[in-house]
Amino acid sequence: MHGLVAPSTTIAALINPANAPQSAIERKIIQDAARVLDTHFLVLNASSPDEIESAFTTIVGERIGALVVSGENFFLTQRDLLVTLAARHAVPTMYPYREFTVAGGLISYGTDIVGAYRQLGANTARILHGAKTTDLPVQQSTKVELVINLKTAKILGLTIPIPLLGRADEVIE
Repeated sequence: MHGLVAPSTTIAALINPANAPQSAIERKIIQDAARVLDTHFLVLNASSPDEIESAFTTIVGERIGALVVSGENFFLTQRDLLVTLAARHAVPTMYPYREFTVAGGLISYGTDIVGAYRQLGANTARILHGAKTTDLPVQQSTKVELVINLKTAKILGLTIPIPLLGRADEVIE
């Protein structure tokens, strides 16, 4: 297969309905993306390891071309299971954090978790040294990372476009 996903392919998005506020936002983002990309997104719900496995059964049965995993914390705790199932079923999958790609996932694009925790530590130190929480600035992550695992792409028979590789913050070979 050349390229990441064929233009007419259905893409699945895995979200956690147990986190209602975030899953509602993600569902809206998925619907908006489907309109812009003129493609069909199938939203799959999972809030347990068994439901993740059921989602992959659906992905295989429906011949879904790719999967996008939500940035919900539950999925980070299930990183190994997700990466294993994606590899076993040869499903090109995009993850929210580099930790998935380092563990063997195909592509991740998301917040720099280490940087976010570094900022959390700095704010904690300020509070411990007497700063009031109301005096701390509201901060939003400004750095996102694109990480591509070429070993996984090769196993999946995918060719990653050169412009995408050029934009990657890290390429795992």
